[in-house]
Amino acid sequence: MLIRIRPDQIDIPLPSEITPQHVYAERRAFLGKLAAGAALGSGVLGSGNAWAQAPGARKLAAKLNNAYAVMDKPTSYQDATTYNNFYEFGTDKADPARTAGNFKTDPWTVSIEGEVSKPFTLDLEALQKLAPLEERVYRLRCVEGWSMVIPWIGYSLSALIKKAAPTGNAKYIEFVTLADRKQMPGLSDPILQWPYTEGLRMDEANHPLALLTLGMYGEVLPNQNGAPVRVILPWKYGFKSAKSIVKIRFLKEQPKTAWSVYAPQEYGFYSNVNPNVDHPRWSQATERRIGEDGFFARKRKTLMFNGYNDVAGLYSGMDLKRYF
Repeated sequence: MLIRIRPDQIDIPLPSEITPQHVYAERRAFLGKLAAGAALGSGVLGSGNAWAQAPGARKLAAKLNNAYAVMDKPTSYQDATTYNNFYEFGTDKADPARTAGNFKTDPWTVSIEGEVSKPFTLDLEALQKLAPLEERVYRLRCVEGWSMVIPWIGYSLSALIKKAAPTGNAKYIEFVTLADRKQMPGLSDPILQWPYTEGLRMDEANHPLALLTLGMYGEVLPNQNGAPVRVILPWKYGFKSAKSIVKIRFLKEQPKTAWSVYAPQEYGFYSNVNPNVDHPRWSQATERRIGEDGFFARKRKTLMFNGYNDVAGLYSGMDLKRYF
């Protein structure tokens, strides 16, 4: 993304990045629940005060999937919901939380189109009931050099793909997001071609890590975080995880994606987290974790595939510097 950063800003955290004392307590509660979940074979997160949930938000119960729960300290709910990239609501990190409050996400439908045996449409209730909901604690790495750790709620995208019964011609999947100028003030900025679109190869979309996401921190998704339905692809840079999805298309050909159309020399189709491939204007070798240790935070090394090495087989034999 075209973010202009002055040299004197690089290592100075925002006030929201200074970790308050209650966040350390949250971490202890989080690790305790993970331990309990491991002992019992399952667990439920988000039902108490550990995540400092927003008052009045609708809870969304889900069992913790221990196989997809990193042990990193979770990002505070406050940071995760006030420091966002969601250009439909503005380009500043604080814009989505400020401007998305009245965004209407109910009723909502997602249409399944393209190379499928029979196109169909799902409403939000049907999406929530399509497969058992899981809570997964994922790292998410932004191409701009920062990261978060968030407990998401959803299920593997492969469950929806199975229901769609794609034909043998389906090689790619495309996500089309809402573009409503009455509700989304950022659409007046021509920085991107709206609606926002993203895409995956079918084998990527079917990987168990690819999460069709309906909630976070034990609640339905906040508007500024992609309500009511988005995808989370934790081994790719954050902009690949399309928000507020209204169409899922199965295609023969590789789809055009919003950022690769805007700046193909900077944002490739694959956009895997790769510390060895720099953005043309900055290094990707290190990152800063939002909310981590305040002014004393040191940049941490970026991990290949964001640490999710299970996906490496998807790219066997590919030159990941050419297919970035």
